[in-house]
Amino acid sequence: MSKVLMDQVFANQTPTKQITPNEISLNSVQLLEQGMDLMLYGLGTVFIFLAVLVTAITLISFIIHKFWSDNGAVETLPEQSAPPLKIRSGDTLLKILQNAIDQHRNRH
Repeated sequence: MSKVLMDQVFANQTPTKQITPNEISLNSVQLLEQGMDLMLYGLGTVFIFLAVLVTAITLISFIIHKFWSDNGAVETLPEQSAPPLKIRSGDTLLKILQNAIDQHRNRH
């Protein structure tokens, strides 16, 4: 804005009214009330959204289990071809572990 225009704007202003402490506290109370209203509306909206989301997920899960389930078919693991290795001696186990550690250190 040009200086002439700014001077005209400020020249046409009326003097400001003195604000009393009661008006200040009233404005503060009104601001707090508005803040609480906004907070409650916001929290309520989030709560409703999350409730709808949980309900939708539960409903979709129920539908999937009801219509696309395997009717109790459970996959079984194949039998092991060889029994697990049984080491009787603690010294043999220590030698195997030491050999594995040495191989790992030599690679890196």
